[in-house]
Amino acid sequence: MTGLKATDLTCEYQTSPLGIDIKQPRISWQLESDRRGTMQRGCRLVFAGEDGDFSRPVWDTGEIMSDRSIQVTYAGPELKPRTRYHYRVKVWDSFGRESEWSEAAWWETGLLEQDAWQAEWITPLASEIDPQAEPAFLLRKSFRAREDASVVSARIYATAAGVYELYVNGQPASEDLLAPGWTSYQHRLQYQTYDVTALIQPGGNGIGIMLGDGWYRSNMGFEDKNFRYGEHRAALLQLHVRYADGSEEVVATDTTWKASFGAIQYSTIYHGETYDAREEQEGWSEAEFDESGWKPVQVCEGLSMDALIAQENSPTRVTQTLRPVAYFKTPAGDHVLDMGQNMVGRMRFTVSAPTGTRIEWKHAEVLDKEGNIYFGNLRPAKQKVIYFAKGGGSETYAPHFTFMGFRYVKVEGYPGAEEYGLPLDAFAGEVIHTDMEPTGEFECSDARVNQLQSNIMWGQRGNFLDVPTDCPQRDERLGWTGDAQVFISTALFNYQGGPFFTKWLHDLKAEQFPNGGVPFVIPDVVGGASSAAWGDAAVICPWTVYQYYGDTWLLSEQFESMKKWVEFIRAQGENEYLWNTGFHFGDWLALDAKENSYVGATPKALVATAYYAYSTRIVRDAARALGREDDLHTYGELYEQVKQAFQDEFITKNGRMASPTQTAHVLALAFDLVDGSVRTRVARELNDLIVENDYHLTTGFVGTPYLCFALSGNGYHDTAVKLLMQESYPGWLYSVSKGATTIWEHWDSIKADGSFWSDDMNSFNHYAYGAIGDWLYRKVAGLDMDVSVPAFKHIHLEPYFGLKKLSFAKAAHRSMYGRIAVGWRVDGANIEVSVEIPPNTTAELVLRGAYVHGLKESGHELAGVDGVQSAAETGQGVRLILGSGCYTFTYMNKDMFRIRYTEDSRVDEIMNDEAAAAVLRKYIPHFFVGAGFHFMKKSSLKQLAENTMARISREQINAILEELASL
Repeated sequence: MTGLKATDLTCEYQTSPLGIDIKQPRISWQLESDRRGTMQRGCRLVFAGEDGDFSRPVWDTGEIMSDRSIQVTYAGPELKPRTRYHYRVKVWDSFGRESEWSEAAWWETGLLEQDAWQAEWITPLASEIDPQAEPAFLLRKSFRAREDASVVSARIYATAAGVYELYVNGQPASEDLLAPGWTSYQHRLQYQTYDVTALIQPGGNGIGIMLGDGWYRSNMGFEDKNFRYGEHRAALLQLHVRYADGSEEVVATDTTWKASFGAIQYSTIYHGETYDAREEQEGWSEAEFDESGWKPVQVCEGLSMDALIAQENSPTRVTQTLRPVAYFKTPAGDHVLDMGQNMVGRMRFTVSAPTGTRIEWKHAEVLDKEGNIYFGNLRPAKQKVIYFAKGGGSETYAPHFTFMGFRYVKVEGYPGAEEYGLPLDAFAGEVIHTDMEPTGEFECSDARVNQLQSNIMWGQRGNFLDVPTDCPQRDERLGWTGDAQVFISTALFNYQGGPFFTKWLHDLKAEQFPNGGVPFVIPDVVGGASSAAWGDAAVICPWTVYQYYGDTWLLSEQFESMKKWVEFIRAQGENEYLWNTGFHFGDWLALDAKENSYVGATPKALVATAYYAYSTRIVRDAARALGREDDLHTYGELYEQVKQAFQDEFITKNGRMASPTQTAHVLALAFDLVDGSVRTRVARELNDLIVENDYHLTTGFVGTPYLCFALSGNGYHDTAVKLLMQESYPGWLYSVSKGATTIWEHWDSIKADGSFWSDDMNSFNHYAYGAIGDWLYRKVAGLDMDVSVPAFKHIHLEPYFGLKKLSFAKAAHRSMYGRIAVGWRVDGANIEVSVEIPPNTTAELVLRGAYVHGLKESGHELAGVDGVQSAAETGQGVRLILGSGCYTFTYMNKDMFRIRYTEDSRVDEIMNDEAAAAVLRKYIPHFFVGAGFHFMKKSSLKQLAENTMARISREQINAILEELASL
């Protein structure tokens, strides 16, 4: 054993993906090493066919001298359809060690070509079953498998116009839900691949498809309009059975299938499901089922094969089960379950009840101030499930083709509830979302901030259900582009989102208007114009995926879409370098909006032009990453011209923002639209705006995600921390103080008096303001990337220690290279910083307030410490370049003395420090005679400066602080 190995092999971000149509998939792996500073210097990949025999490889790369261990493209012989390929890796490192071969991994190709489909789209015969009938359809077929040869492989390739569940011989084919998901159906319709080898039996077999409306036919959008994509539900399925002797049989959807109704009487995305267990057809997907009463099917015209693609996104599944934490009866007399967490998914329940017993449960997020369950913010969405009992014993049910956003569940009709209440053990909440791998962690010394982090994570889980929705409960649940782009960096830190955003961005590209504009929502069921900050998702999202994962393929695939968006903007303005025309959401929901308006006070043209510059800069940078020199030159020049136009239009000749809003200052700073002394002034004035507003924000959807970054990045981190810790309205911890378990749409969705913001638009699970997570991870904990090197190949670690507000913070992210972690703890002036750096990466660690002399790692002087490649003092502290490994640094932070006392410090607290007390006596001796001192000693220095009776000027306070800092 060498202490070096390759682990965690993935293909297209996934472990053993089944049924992919990518003809040159990309392989990634991570290294494990028992030595610090390990870098890969070479690798070798070997690919085998179905038999997994690496002695007869399909392709052998031979030894490659390269440090690349992510996104390595298969470049062997052309892949065959419906074939499993095995692969393994060995590596050489910077110490000259050679690893053993890794454990073998695999992927399996799908159909690869559209002409491989032998199946036909089928739907019940219209003359026998009304195509517009509300009940879900059941489709079935019996077939015989050979009895003289064993089955070695059976795969089903299936999809639907609607949503479906697949059964073989009475068993579900997978745990996937709401397949095939929601795409731009007219352009792209995913099919799924199922390994059903274990379900096929010699002789008779049955296949069943349960088919509901889903996104395809539900009234998505705001027009209460069904049939958004098509009037007919339909299914497409193709089963390939391969036998030990090499022969193969195909069973496909055609007119030999039969159709009927089942127990699902009604099911839509917004309104819920009605299930009559009396109508269940037991054994309907088994071979010997009596289908004599079933109806014929017909080929569904108008559905082609051209849009079919293999599944791109991770599947939707139940990822967690929650039990109710309480049952209670409301003042209005309703029986209500409390799940303890605002969640997205469905309730599963068990009951024994007489035949036909009607049980109804309706889902809501909050209670009103009287303690009654509140449905007002759902708008027309019913979020209701109705169940009719079969009778005759215990029965269990959970909805099939819908989902709800809820914490509270009102239950009616449950037997015995009036006498005994609701039995908690009869109910369970099943959390449903895209089954993404968790990759992010954050924790700090303040329990309220930790709850905020939990709210961010739950908000993402609830709204990443196949598409990045804005909210999961009311009649909306749409893929708003603006929400996605402000949150995507936080999202990719928290979860592995490569497949999720690959699929969604392909839909965005497909839905982009011919002129380059981008719809407000993707998939587009709303239409309308294109808005700054919303349409910019076309540029920001693929670039962020590239930054996190080094995905040049997706960046290249989306690059023309990115350019089209910037060229669309260029064509809009009266001046090609300003965007000052057309519709815009502006700084949506900003608190400086005029009365009865959702749009903040920051001029829309300022917001639009700032984003114009930002997207143009990203396109320039993407061109550099892709090696497109002509585009690099074109968009580099355009960016400079747009930046200059922004400065000419929105910054006065004296260097002040023409618009006095917080958001205007934030965008200028966050998008690097100001430089030098102008930047210094804009930052100072932003800080003043926050301080003068008693550390409260007024920003909306556009300004809020960048606000704390703008402060921390320009010398006002303490203000950013105070802003974070603000518990009164408006602030991130206000909702926490009100018991929120997810992020709210409005800062005051529940007001101080317990009343609600307007029913019209008041989601209690709306992830956009959760973008503060990105700042928590990057600045508070200090885990960041070097933006010039994607995928955390070179890591930037720089904790910003919060002014007496936090005593520790830590974060971790499982990157493509492995786990990165940083944690810090402050005890007075003593600092401890621990970091973990994965093999095949390096890190820059900035220790603020440190000096090389006195800095120790694991108790040792810095000189000669293994893995520390360099150390240098800077104006901020000490800058270290580290190789991989785990390190713990300790030092006395002299800067802590400089921030020990601030203008918020109380006089009596300062008086406890003898040296500091001497400074106070020097500047305010009159406090030390008579009763005045006793009256003022509990005041802060800031309050003294504001109290004319204290006779202490702002200049004197600044002098006191400067002298205290020198102690």
